[in-house]
Amino acid sequence: MTLFLMTSCSLTSYPVDHEQLSEEERIVIRFSHVVGENTPKGLASRKFAEEIYEKTDGFMEVQVFANSNLYKDGEEIEALMSGSVQIIAPATAKMTSIVPELQVLDLPYAFQDVNEVQQYIDSPAGKVLQRKLEDEGLYLLAFWPNGFKQMTNSKNILKVNSDFEDLNFRVMAKGVLSSQYEILGASAQAETFDRVYSELEAENVNAQENTFSNIVNKNIYELQEYLTVSDHGFLGYFILINGVFWNGLTDEMKMVILETMEEVSEWETEIAEKSNEESYEKLEECNCIEIYELSDEEKSQLEKRFSPIYDDFSQKFGAHYIDYLPKNKK
Repeated sequence: MTLFLMTSCSLTSYPVDHEQLSEEERIVIRFSHVVGENTPKGLASRKFAEEIYEKTDGFMEVQVFANSNLYKDGEEIEALMSGSVQIIAPATAKMTSIVPELQVLDLPYAFQDVNEVQQYIDSPAGKVLQRKLEDEGLYLLAFWPNGFKQMTNSKNILKVNSDFEDLNFRVMAKGVLSSQYEILGASAQAETFDRVYSELEAENVNAQENTFSNIVNKNIYELQEYLTVSDHGFLGYFILINGVFWNGLTDEMKMVILETMEEVSEWETEIAEKSNEESYEKLEECNCIEIYELSDEEKSQLEKRFSPIYDDFSQKFGAHYIDYLPKNKK
C-alpha cells in the first residue's frame, strides 16, 4: 500500500522502502496501556501494531507500551489529552472523570453479554456519549471487551443477603461503582489497577471486583479467600486516539487504522472470552480460592437491591441514557 502525507503545499508520495525513513518522516503512534502483555488487551495492542506496520510497509509504526511502563493508570488520560501519547485503552469507568454520563456503562446488571454492550455504544445514547468524548479532544476507535466482573474478598462467601459491612472494596472509580457496594453496607475506595495487589497485600482493602482473567493475571487470587461469581458488571476498554493527531492524518491513513482496528477488535473479543474461560478453570482447579456461583434468582434479587443506583443516575444525568439500555428496549 502506498501512503501519502499531506503537506501545506501538496501530496507527497513516500518511497516503498519505508524502513529507511527516519522517525520524523514516518508516522509514529505511541500506544500506552496499563495491563500485562499477555492479557487480551496486551495481545490485541501488539497485534494492532504488527498489522499496521505490515499494511503500511513500515510507514506507520505503532509503539506499544504495556504494563504502565510509560504512563500509569490515572496518568494516561492526561498524557493522551496533552498529545504525549496518541492512543490509550482505558477501562470505560476511567473515562467517567471526563464524561460522567459514561457511568451508565457501569450500572449493575445493565448488560447480559458483550453484544449488548456494543449495541448500547452504537445506539443514539452511545453516539451522544462519543460526541462528548470528541468535545474533549478524544476520538473513539473501538471498544475492546474484557468480560463480566466478579467479587472477591478475604472475609466470607458473599451471597445476596451476606454481611458486607466489614468489607472495603477496591473499585476503579467513585460514583456508580462505589455506590453499588455502599448500598450493600460495604465501603469502597478507588485505586489504580497497578496498586490492586499491593493494596490487598497491605490490607488497605480486603475485597475487589474484576474479571476472571484479571484475577488470575494480577495474582489477586493469592490474597483473597472467596470468590462470588456474580456477573454484576461489565469491564471493557475504550480505544481512544488524540483528536488533534487524528484530524492531522489523511483519509487513507484513517481508513487503514479503522479497518485494522475493526479486524483486531473482533479477534480481541474472542481472545477475551477464551481467556476468562481458561482463567475460571484455573481457579476451579487450583483449590486456592473458595468459589460460589449466584443463581439466576439470586442475581435478580441483587439487581433489585441495586435499583436505587439507577434512580440516582437518572436524577443526575437523565433517564434517557437508561432508556437505551438493551434490557429496556426489549
